[in-house]
Amino acid sequence: MTYVVVENCIKCKYMDCVEVCPVDCFYEGANMLVIHPDECIDCGVCEPECPAEAIKPDTEPGLTSWLTLNSEYSKVWPNVTAKRDPPEDAKEFDGRANKLNDFFSPEPGQGD
Repeated sequence: MTYVVVENCIKCKYMDCVEVCPVDCFYEGANMLVIHPDECIDCGVCEPECPAEAIKPDTEPGLTSWLTLNSEYSKVWPNVTAKRDPPEDAKEFDGRANKLNDFFSPEPGQGD
């Protein structure tokens, strides 16, 4: 089992999770984070830290495509270990539907 970042992270990108991760397995895109599934130790400390509830165990049904997205982008986006402020409009996007199709950016974030 591993944890995956799902759609609600897009355009919210709260970074509370990166501070608590003991193995630094978060990677930063322009407008979301992902978890490297081979680095995640399944400790689960990140899940309750996410204000957007955008981190899920991969054992939940329907997350195969998110596991794939996390795996692919964690190989090309920079590692991030330090929390920064979320985007100013994060609360406006929290809970919004269709963020993957409407707002996802494949561009890397700044990382550490």
